Amino acid sequence: MAALAFAVMVSSGSGRAQAEERACGSRDPVNSISDMAEAIYACWQPPPGTDGMALTLRFSLRRDGTLIGKPRATFSKLGQDDRLNKAFVASVLEALDKALPVPFTESMGGAIAGRILSPLFTWTPERKS
Repeated sequence: MAALAFAVMVSSGSGRAQAEERACGSRDPVNSISDMAEAIYACWQPPPGTDGMALTLRFSLRRDGTLIGKPRATFSKLGQDDRLNKAFVASVLEALDKALPVPFTESMGGAIAGRILSPLFTWTPERKS
């Protein structure tokens, strides 16, 4: 129980449909890791031209859904263009900023408080057949 991990991924349709069910900054109670991922992902707008980029952040939240300390990048798969790389990383940090504080239920807040979270943000555009 030293760490919890969750993935926030964009794939052909499935992740996008779930996130669209929840508006960015929604105050609907979050009672699971999946709901928490949706709450953060709903605020993420990857910049155009960042296809294939990925970033894993490591951070912890308090029981009230606020950030403990600063998030830390633990993995990145970026491109050759520094401007696009910076825009991609900024989009992930902006999503986290917009989504916080996560409106945890009392039980979820108690369960998640202080745990290490490691969401993976990856951008793969929807494939058209």
